Amino acid sequence: MSGQEILPEQPASGWRLKIGSALFLLSIVLPLAGVPLTASLDMSATMTTSVSGVLLIGAEILGVIAVAVMGKSGYAYIKNRVFGFLKQYGPPRKVGRLRYTIGLVMFSVPILFGWVEPYAAELIPSFTRNQLTFAIGGDMLILASLFVLGGDFWDKVRALFVYDAEVRF
Repeated sequence: MSGQEILPEQPASGWRLKIGSALFLLSIVLPLAGVPLTASLDMSATMTTSVSGVLLIGAEILGVIAVAVMGKSGYAYIKNRVFGFLKQYGPPRKVGRLRYTIGLVMFSVPILFGWVEPYAAELIPSFTRNQLTFAIGGDMLILASLFVLGGDFWDKVRALFVYDAEVRF
């Protein structure tokens, strides 16, 4: 072998793959669009919670049905295509010192803000009216920092949970 990853053959693009892909996409879109839409409607909290729960459970069931319809080869084909596409845009293995420092600041600031916020919320202008905006902004900053930090950062995080891991400088 030449070290290349062996991909499964492309399954025939028959009706099973098409219907399975459509069901799989529906299982993703259903909770992403349906739950916020349900929350925006003028319904009681109990009804909103019930409908949202049905949408989430229905999406999970649709995902399982999609895999069953596509079959093993169809699911492997779709999975390899999606992860192959995402791998192109994933974080690089090694990054420079400046990029790493910027990534650490991006990673640390939302965490520190989350610790300080309960004690200093009244000191931050318009924070109490926009808590959700601040929370989403912090989450987005942490996610972006994971791409800025690069692939070696994941190895460092994983080493925190490995008993035999050793630090070498």
